Amino acid sequence: MLARVYSCAVIGLEGVIVEVEVDTSHGLPMMVIVGLPDTAVQESRERVHSAIKNAKLFYPRTRITVNLAPAAVRKEGPAYDLPIALGVLVATEQIPAESLESVLVIGELSLDGTVRHVRGVLPMAAVARQEGFKRVFVPEVDASEAALIPGLEVIPVSSLAVICAHLNHTHPISAHPPVTIEEVAVTVMTDFREIKGQEHVKRALEVAAAGGHNVLMSGPPGAGKTLLARALPAILPNMSIDEALDVTRIYSVADQLPSDVPLVRSRPFRSPHHTISHAGLVGGGNWPHPGEISLAHRGVLFLDELPEFGLRVLEVLRQPIEDKVVTISRAQGSLTFPANFMLVAAMNPCPCGYYGDPLKPCTCSSGSVTKYQKRISGPLLDRIDIHIEVPRVEYDKLSDSRLGEPSETIRQRVEVARQWQRQRFGGTDPTGLRDLSGLKAHVTCNADMRPAEIRQFCQLDDTCRSLMKAATNQMQLTARAYHRILKLARTIADLAGVEEITPAHLAEALQYRPRMGMGI
Repeated sequence: MLARVYSCAVIGLEGVIVEVEVDTSHGLPMMVIVGLPDTAVQESRERVHSAIKNAKLFYPRTRITVNLAPAAVRKEGPAYDLPIALGVLVATEQIPAESLESVLVIGELSLDGTVRHVRGVLPMAAVARQEGFKRVFVPEVDASEAALIPGLEVIPVSSLAVICAHLNHTHPISAHPPVTIEEVAVTVMTDFREIKGQEHVKRALEVAAAGGHNVLMSGPPGAGKTLLARALPAILPNMSIDEALDVTRIYSVADQLPSDVPLVRSRPFRSPHHTISHAGLVGGGNWPHPGEISLAHRGVLFLDELPEFGLRVLEVLRQPIEDKVVTISRAQGSLTFPANFMLVAAMNPCPCGYYGDPLKPCTCSSGSVTKYQKRISGPLLDRIDIHIEVPRVEYDKLSDSRLGEPSETIRQRVEVARQWQRQRFGGTDPTGLRDLSGLKAHVTCNADMRPAEIRQFCQLDDTCRSLMKAATNQMQLTARAYHRILKLARTIADLAGVEEITPAHLAEALQYRPRMGMGI
């Protein structure tokens, strides 16, 4: 008898419906799996055999052929264990075939029949609803993740015996209640009020958060660069529902979603070590998986000790910073992952760390200082909007018991500025691309503006044009740097609550350009 059960594969960040066909025939007792399966899928033969036997069900001693269609789509992972087992039980008439109509089945089996966690449940559930499925069977631990998709009945499955009893109508399983997405407070890792001094750096980070701009902090060891970077997520605006689902989809596919957190509500903060490979940063592998820049989507990618990263690792960031996506090509095809992140980097000005420090003399030669700073290429520096020096903190400020401005107050100002930008850019789609969640890739903040939006929303009066002309000639600004200054000035004006860019806004934006040996 031929049985059909529907499951799902994940290609990149998107789900693809897979039809699991199971046929029993005369011949030597064995199971053959075809349809481009990887090693984990091939090994499901042993898991399915033991799970059916230990669930006190009948495993046929015949030839079993399993076809995973479409055959051209690569199948990887153990998520096909449960649909293959149910296909065998339908083919041997132990459960009715009609009970699996309009049903999607996902789950890994242990040898005793327990259904285990699988990665990528959220995009699988999303494509199930999109393709018209009414019900999904998922592992019990993943039910809350699948229940984020509205209009879909989610049945949590704890074991093979339990799902068979449900399909035979002897012990029905209650559907998992829909998970409602509620606004929650941002989890504060470090509050700005606890950071002593560095008021000008806090201002620069506020501007960066308001417009989604990239930041490079340079200063001696122990000045507070890492602490300031870790405090940045606390002043970023809360994620919208669409952004939260977008980030959760990535973490689900990367299998980094905690079992007790069905939805990522706080903006990601990723801080990879400088020994990371370029594939670990942008994504890759024989069959590509998301890298750190995709895991930082809608959040912050913090690169501490920037010059210590490999040259190739840093250079692969150049295109994703501009395009907000990363495309990875392999012989089997190309996959595109989102990478709309804020780059925040920190570095020392020289190998010893004290070049330009007023108290401790630098022990490096001028050549070693130049060589150290040249580890970061000009094109990469040109893509960073805000370059800020972080000096050592004076004793009087360190010993002061008074607290600074709290992160919540700064975040409220950032939220107001972002609201201005959302209203300004409503409906724009400069790329013509579609977001991986199915939503259009709208411009949502000033850092995302393309030349058309800059021309429309960053208009300058005669005084501002004269200032920009002088700055362009004196600082030898590139066309990219010119546009980034305009976008930065637009953000500063939004924080001030004014519609027109003034010379004061331009002057503040210009002071964030690199100086000395770090100039472009």
